[in-house]
Amino acid sequence: MITALMIILAIASVILICSILLQSSNSDGMSGAIGGGAEQLFGKKKSRGYESLLNKISTVAAILFIILSLVIVTLQK
Repeated sequence: MITALMIILAIASVILICSILLQSSNSDGMSGAIGGGAEQLFGKKKSRGYESLLNKISTVAAILFIILSLVIVTLQK
């Protein structure tokens, strides 16, 4: 049982790493943090298509990673 969960955890971690690395950067450096941060939050950059799909995959993989990690630790005690 634990072996199967560890295999699923490894697959989820690889998916999480790949989906994060494929996403484009949202920051413009320090100038984006000081001046244009509100535009990114409230308007002009709505994620659609490819970026939205990668964002959803990252979220699901991260949640799966955390849950599987907690389950494996709980079962090993």
